[in-house]
Amino acid sequence: MKSEKDVEKVFIQKGISPAVFKELRELMEGKKLLSCLFPGKLNRLTSKTHQGVIAFVTDVKFQEIENILPAVFEKGKVPLLLVLDRITDVRNFGAICRTAECCGVDAVIVPSRGAAQINSDAVKTSAGALHKIAVCRSQNLKTTLAFLRESGIRIIACTEKTESVYTGLDYSEPTAIIMGSEDEGISGEYLKLSDARAKIPLLGEIVL
Repeated sequence: MKSEKDVEKVFIQKGISPAVFKELRELMEGKKLLSCLFPGKLNRLTSKTHQGVIAFVTDVKFQEIENILPAVFEKGKVPLLLVLDRITDVRNFGAICRTAECCGVDAVIVPSRGAAQINSDAVKTSAGALHKIAVCRSQNLKTTLAFLRESGIRIIACTEKTESVYTGLDYSEPTAIIMGSEDEGISGEYLKLSDARAKIPLLGEIVL
């Protein structure tokens, strides 16, 4: 935590020294990364000897969308952003980021909670794209989407709950595409914040 590495989650053993617990709580104030587990469960997380605390550290350095967006505008580029609402499968996440990088997406925005862990599997599946594209972590996606709209970014929701096909929309203006979770899709509150909706037509016989 003191080295300022981006940490996904911290698990602490129940019954650990109060002084250590207090120090960790202070270091992670407001980040909601800490979970307490019984010793047996903590031992199952790793085969290595631990001192009552295990941290999962991300393989990428997170950036701030508030810094990325002005830099994109300053380059004279039309921003293209991707917002992922609770994509939880690591390999799905990596594959999405690979496609996003190929499509010229400037930044991928993920929630700080309820999202896939960005680990070596995600990086591998992304074919290295996660080292080339900016990844931004949002403490509150609703607030982030509001910020994007205030910044002149149009929000397009990728959802089956529409008759509009993605090829029928104009992407020449500043745009953020939001994609939802594998099982539930985009949260209703985020759908309400979208300016347009689009879907990929299903031409095969498999019903999803």
